[in-house]
Amino acid sequence: MRIEAIAIGTELLTTGRVDTNSVWIAQRLAGLGLGFHRKSVVGDDREDLRSLFLEALDRSELIICTGGLGPTFDDFTKELWAEVLNAPLVEDPVIRSTIEVFFQSRNRPCPPSNFKQALVPMGADALPNPIGTAPGIFWESPQGFPHARIVLLPGVSRELKRMWEDQVEPRLRSLAGRPTHTLRMLVGAVGESALEQRTAYLREKHGHLDWTILAGLGLVELVARSADPAALDAARLDFEAELGLDRVCTGSGSLEQTVLELLNVRGETLALAESMSGGRIAALLTGVPGSSEAFLGGAVVYSARAKAALAGLSTAFLTEHGTVSELTTHALAEGIRARLGADWGLSITGNAGPTEDKDGPAPLGTFFMALTGPDGTACQANFFPGERADMQTRSAIYALDFLRRRLA
Repeated sequence: MRIEAIAIGTELLTTGRVDTNSVWIAQRLAGLGLGFHRKSVVGDDREDLRSLFLEALDRSELIICTGGLGPTFDDFTKELWAEVLNAPLVEDPVIRSTIEVFFQSRNRPCPPSNFKQALVPMGADALPNPIGTAPGIFWESPQGFPHARIVLLPGVSRELKRMWEDQVEPRLRSLAGRPTHTLRMLVGAVGESALEQRTAYLREKHGHLDWTILAGLGLVELVARSADPAALDAARLDFEAELGLDRVCTGSGSLEQTVLELLNVRGETLALAESMSGGRIAALLTGVPGSSEAFLGGAVVYSARAKAALAGLSTAFLTEHGTVSELTTHALAEGIRARLGADWGLSITGNAGPTEDKDGPAPLGTFFMALTGPDGTACQANFFPGERADMQTRSAIYALDFLRRRLA
């Protein structure tokens, strides 16, 4: 079966928004043994959309569109599909009532433009939206295209996911093939090219699997796919033996989840003192539900004054050693650990630019991370050139991985 995704919205063609919905849908399709043959992103232009819809009808049997179902002037996905397929739009009284109740429950007047969302092309089924006002559409065998299925979903991810799970996926199960299984291994603080070279012999050994390597800032994902779960398990055993401590986790987990799990198993706690990373480590950790069991808190010690007030470093110490140095980072880890009474203290200093450090000789891209715990303190120097935001994110990832390796 040829399946096509069309993400609709001019905002997706700029740097401000990225189409993540089709990636999520692809994962759900894989569980049904299905997959995309083509993906497109198109702006809010009627002629571009009309041409793309006609092309999609000629080449695909299942077309999944996201976006353009809202109440505003630039939302016309449903209306344009109705034009292309020469189907009149008919108001669904149940959907209209649902929209009215949605606004009444929030003590807000319903703008008349919202009622256009209650219009449904004749011959199509409306998919109720339990957490929004934009219903979806499931259109099977529209006139003139008996082998086509069209699915229209809102672009708001939380609405799309709920509607897919509750209403779309059950309708597609009759089309399912042999499910595709995925093996994912997350690797920390190893470069993509080095990891590719290091594991080449294993990927050759397990060459019957579909392999992908995905690089991030400080993390690399190794992904294999197959319809045979036993073949994936055999590969997992070989790769885990080769990767050793470099492997963060296997499966859908993350670095921050792994760190928190290790701390919880040990019954230990963590405190942070972040300068260069600007609180990014704390943001990663607190994004995990239940993180307060192990993460006590921390401080963004960005200035010399903050380093003194929040982590206990003296002005004389900072004058002598600078705000970015191994000794300062070491002292920050120990200071924040003592102040919060944690088992572990983790700290970062560095210079993410764009200018040189005015308080000490720290070249652009330099950063230090220090970890103190029950068995002493260790500090590591690093150098990562690049954009400021990338350096900040990479330093946070490397520091968390530094902690993970120590805990493991």
